[in-house]
Amino acid sequence: MIIDAHGHLGGWFAFAIADSSTESLLRVMDSCGVDTMCVSHLLAIGPDSRAGNALLLDELTKYPGRFLGYVVYDPHDPEAPARTADLLTRPGVIGLKLHPDTHQDELDGPGYAPAFELAAEHGRVVLSHGMYGSPWCGPERFANVAPRYPSVQLLMGHAGLFPAGLPAAAEVAQQYPNVTLEICSSRLTARHVAWLVGAVGADRMVFGSDALFLDLRVGLGRVLLAPISPADRDQLLFGTMTRLLEGSR
Repeated sequence: MIIDAHGHLGGWFAFAIADSSTESLLRVMDSCGVDTMCVSHLLAIGPDSRAGNALLLDELTKYPGRFLGYVVYDPHDPEAPARTADLLTRPGVIGLKLHPDTHQDELDGPGYAPAFELAAEHGRVVLSHGMYGSPWCGPERFANVAPRYPSVQLLMGHAGLFPAGLPAAAEVAQQYPNVTLEICSSRLTARHVAWLVGAVGADRMVFGSDALFLDLRVGLGRVLLAPISPADRDQLLFGTMTRLLEGSR
């Protein structure tokens, strides 16, 4: 069993994706043995969270079980709290996707506070884009927000993204038990994965691919070829995310 904790549906205006269809993604998932992918819609991250979240719900209904959904919270939409409260009750929705770099809003600032409050109220997971050196979502922002909402399971997307940021990301996960590192990145290698396993433990990490942005096969290969134990590999591929999903009411 393999659960991909970080995927996307749809296309992106500034990134070349050869085939952005859901059917194409499912074919690659099947070829890799990925049972379930936890996804947000790229349209929702970019210019239109309302339309993109609606498209996400359509795909969750069309492919139940193959996809689980993160609805995107836009901190600049004055109706976001009410709309998100409704979306979090929909079948197949497991939590929220935050993208502070795209929204240019600090992860630990007031704009995202209602999102974390809703996640706590509904018992949902939060996946946020993370990037070492970002003024919006560097590891230090996760360190600020994690203790404010100790009941919210917070995934640090990309584990800091850059190899130089891995120690800072690991330090945050070590300090706060509600922070889990999600490891998709075009910059990380199998040996970086092994380093993180040694630093924080596979039970504090989840596999993600960032498909359709990145190739699912490359992301999965990074984990399959990492010099780690079979037990740690299983933990990365499904164990940790299974636990987090079971805790999401």
